[in-house]
Amino acid sequence: MKIVSFFFIFFFVFGYSQQYSKQEKVVLIQAKKLDSLMKNNDISIVNLFTKDVSFGHSNGWVQNLDDFKKDFISKKVSYKEISQTEVSEIKKFKNTVSLRRTIKVAGLYEKYDFQMKLAVLEIWIKKKSEWKLWSRQSVEIKQ
Repeated sequence: MKIVSFFFIFFFVFGYSQQYSKQEKVVLIQAKKLDSLMKNNDISIVNLFTKDVSFGHSNGWVQNLDDFKKDFISKKVSYKEISQTEVSEIKKFKNTVSLRRTIKVAGLYEKYDFQMKLAVLEIWIKKKSEWKLWSRQSVEIKQ
């Protein structure tokens, strides 16, 4: 499974090789890794975050790292699907990259199924040669 994920990420990112700089490609890989770890409920996801990460959810929740860990471990929300459908903007300034993308998600909140399309803005910062998620805001796209 990990080999399949690697090849998917490799072809996803490097299929756009003329479009993105080396640093932007690394952030795109990190974003795909974020989606994969979230879907697999893998607690190593926290290694992708800065200590002062902030999450703004489409339902109005705002979480810091401790809030995220508590809810993630309890599986308050579990995902069956997270798939990126579009990268609409990626901008780099010094050691910061902003990434705007659209994702489709489906899962379970407590005992209720959900499915939605989200517009996501992520701010990634480079810390000691690694790109870490510093801030993420999602908004539901009504269809």
